[in-house]
Amino acid sequence: MLQGLSHIYSQRKIEDDKLTVKLMRLSQLISKTQRQDPAQETALNAKLLIRAGFIDKVAAGIYTYLPLGIRVLAKISQIVREEMDNIGGQEILMPVLHPKENWQKTGRWDGFDVLFKVKGEAGEFALGPTHEEIVVPLTKKFIHSYLDLPKYLYQIQTKFRDEPRAKSGILRGREFLMKDLYSFHANESDLNDYYKKAKGAYDNIFKRVGLEAIETEAAGGTFSKYSHEYQVINTNGEDTIYLCPQGHTAKNQEIIEDQTECLECGKKLNIEKATEVGNIFKLKTKYSEPFELYYTESNGSQKPVLMGCYGIGISRIMGTVVEVKNDKNGIIWPKSVAPYQVHLISIKDQESSIKNEEEVYQKLTKAKVEVLWDDRDVSAGEKFADADLIGIPVRLVVSKKVGDGKIEWKNRESDKTKIISFDETLKKLTS
Repeated sequence: MLQGLSHIYSQRKIEDDKLTVKLMRLSQLISKTQRQDPAQETALNAKLLIRAGFIDKVAAGIYTYLPLGIRVLAKISQIVREEMDNIGGQEILMPVLHPKENWQKTGRWDGFDVLFKVKGEAGEFALGPTHEEIVVPLTKKFIHSYLDLPKYLYQIQTKFRDEPRAKSGILRGREFLMKDLYSFHANESDLNDYYKKAKGAYDNIFKRVGLEAIETEAAGGTFSKYSHEYQVINTNGEDTIYLCPQGHTAKNQEIIEDQTECLECGKKLNIEKATEVGNIFKLKTKYSEPFELYYTESNGSQKPVLMGCYGIGISRIMGTVVEVKNDKNGIIWPKSVAPYQVHLISIKDQESSIKNEEEVYQKLTKAKVEVLWDDRDVSAGEKFADADLIGIPVRLVVSKKVGDGKIEWKNRESDKTKIISFDETLKKLTS
């Protein structure tokens, strides 16, 4: 029986490997590149992502993520997941449908201005724009004593918000992918300590995805009086921040008003347009008290649990990377979040000791290099243009012109090419 199962598994693996090879071929992708900007799309991120075949627009603020886009989201999600795990986060997955009663308890059923509401035979529900109304009742079932604290729960989940201004591509969607972390504490000192840890994790995340995110003081909106946002300078950004010339202190326009000086900086602040990619809040007892989330102290007294909230827009990071990392030819993905490491192009007149592009592909994949293989029967010029548009970090070309056993190497952010051996290519990609 076990031998039979082993055979089935082995055969399935062979079939899966063959399918993976096919899916790595540009000719097999369902998406196609486009030469013209999509109609009625004003945001740069949406124009480039649609043209390059990463997303497809369904309606304003609503997009389908295609195979290339899914790979980028998965890589961003994994980076976020690793950093959340490093600060003690436990991953869960909460529902999209939220009972109306939960939102009434917090006063947000009628007070949250972008809340999607749905009604069916089972009653009325909210489509989750955030998850305090679910996570607090959840933790009430498990947190009873000071011995149960602290706890840190996070998820990567689709959110829904009825945004009136869904004109920024995937930067401001009505449906989007987000990571939200909730922390639960017995006292303010512990909350403050974890808040600092979360800041460190956020710094790591944004560095790893290739963004320079500036910690920015801001209003807390519906969540709290004040918060910290993580803003990326972007000429097309929706936010305005006041930034200290040294780059260490920033405030959102909504709290600085007409000030051009700030005590922490002591100099005139630079005014910059920016895009928010994350935020953190000290919720304290704002949501624990409505649900009576209390814990018992060592002396027997009851106290409300203190909370923190830490959000990052996964799809928003993807859009922001595109907004700030591009040129006239297309996207320039950082290696850490690129859909593939290598864009392999073959020119069909090749005659080399590396027999064909399939051999190159097989050797690269055997070395664990992620390869998108352009096997289409189109001109070299079209292949080069699409490679620039898609934006994978390294372009490799195999052709008769390149030479016997040689490969042409080009970094996406550079105009320079060089001819190197396959062994040197492999070494550069795996070192």
